[in-house]
Amino acid sequence: MSFSLHLEDWRGWLADEAVPTPAPRHRISAQPGSTLPAMLRRRLDATGRATCDILGVLDPNADLPLVHASRHGDTTHTLEMLEALERGEPISPTRFSLSVHNAVLGVHSISRAHHRPLQALGACGDEFDAILHEAKGYLAEGHRAVVAVLSEGPLPPAYQGYTEHPGNACAVGLRLTLHRGRRLMASDPVRGAHPTPLEVMAWLNGDAPFLDGRHRWQLGAE
Repeated sequence: MSFSLHLEDWRGWLADEAVPTPAPRHRISAQPGSTLPAMLRRRLDATGRATCDILGVLDPNADLPLVHASRHGDTTHTLEMLEALERGEPISPTRFSLSVHNAVLGVHSISRAHHRPLQALGACGDEFDAILHEAKGYLAEGHRAVVAVLSEGPLPPAYQGYTEHPGNACAVGLRLTLHRGRRLMASDPVRGAHPTPLEVMAWLNGDAPFLDGRHRWQLGAE
């Protein structure tokens, strides 16, 4: 299939420093949150703070469309609220508002006074393909670049073994354009897969020759 999209820059983050990380110039601090005011920083978990740091680095002027995808979202707070309901306890409106899928983008937009398009996605494991196709749509409308982030927070023990998960909280962000950077090439894979941020980072690091999702993705030369 024809897919005209280029990777201009990227950043990655891992909560567990024992896991191989991106090269230094592509790495976000293991203690994220430097781009957020303290009042907003404490509203998010480490994955949310890392996502905001990635967005801030890849969109320093806060003038690009942003797409954020997560397969599971903030499962820790969501499960805590469900357990509270089971006990008959009231739910905090603030906690609920921060558990929804677009909460991280909302906090980031407040902290950076970002007024360009924002989009939060969940796609049952197909998030990586989804963010690329959404980015292509924004670029086709005339935006010079799009920043797309794929993240996964920690998975509570109650969910482990019942769903796919990379095993660590992690996030990866890409700044995508129509013409600048390394070309992204897609073909149909032998089988569909659900790439995690960890697998995307390994591919971008050059540790894997391709990345299988709904398509088989490869990176060309600049």
